[in-house]
Amino acid sequence: MATELEELVGFLSSPSPTVAKAAVDIVRGLTGSEDGLQSLANYAKILLPSLARLLAGKKEVSEPAAEALVNLSQNSGLAAKMVEMGMINAAMDILYKPDSSIGRLLAMLLVNLTQLDVGVASLLQTGEEKMQGLYVLKLVRSFCRSSDEAREDPFEHVGSVLVNISKQEAGRKLLLDPRRGLLKQIIRQFDSSSPLRRKGVSGTIRNCCFEAESQLQNLLLISEFLWPALLLPVAGNKIYSEQDRSKMPLELGSALSIEREPVDDPEIRVQALEAIYLISLQEAGLRAFWSVNGPRIIQVGYEDEEDPKVMGAYEQLGSMLINSSGTEEPTTETSN
Repeated sequence: MATELEELVGFLSSPSPTVAKAAVDIVRGLTGSEDGLQSLANYAKILLPSLARLLAGKKEVSEPAAEALVNLSQNSGLAAKMVEMGMINAAMDILYKPDSSIGRLLAMLLVNLTQLDVGVASLLQTGEEKMQGLYVLKLVRSFCRSSDEAREDPFEHVGSVLVNISKQEAGRKLLLDPRRGLLKQIIRQFDSSSPLRRKGVSGTIRNCCFEAESQLQNLLLISEFLWPALLLPVAGNKIYSEQDRSKMPLELGSALSIEREPVDDPEIRVQALEAIYLISLQEAGLRAFWSVNGPRIIQVGYEDEEDPKVMGAYEQLGSMLINSSGTEEPTTETSN
């Protein structure tokens, strides 16, 4: 004899829209608690495909179904089952339908699924020679086009997806491929008003810099965009002297000639400093850093810093700069 929960899951496939909506609303509510998640996990084999089918329905059922899947995907076991059943393919298909109204929720689902290696492989379309990278290309394009401040931003969570895929070598190589120019597009979002976007950009850059030893040339090809994205968050909020600015490229010097809003998120500052450190471990990267007067910016930024973790990242970078052969310690000249 079927249990009440089993009957509830069965109602998700009811041909009656009213019954299906009532069932999915209850399921969504259950996924909001740990006990509910654990109870529903026992019926995953029927539950997950039923919810996936509802994603293609009208908003009154697709939205609660998507919310339920986002909650369920926080469980790594259930997330793995979703990936196995092709949930990433389904999410990407629905995300780009013209009448889709659940884009934000689908992007959140992708964030959870790409926390798993198998999820990253699925999104990268590993093994599909002709299609490999297409999903990421589409997501990056949407991420860089959709930052309309006047309405809901359905793609801001893509920044977190990019952080997840850049944790793996295959993802970093895709983003750093100069023929695709994806990282260059992503970096341009570093000054977005969305904290989630900014954190996604900084985390993705930092992860990509783990490839500095083999991909330094590709990183420096976009230095016009890379250095401002890395240095402005850690430059402090002082106005720099004309002498300091004269040793910087125009885009950096101009930004540092005016008062600026500080980057409040310490994680972004740490990630920027770690990325600079990884680049500067390479001889050519260190030369490039000196060429934009980077050490001076680090020195001034450190003077304003109060967060202990961020100060530690400054000190790690500063120690490396001082100890690097063929370089000199930054001067102690003060800014105006």
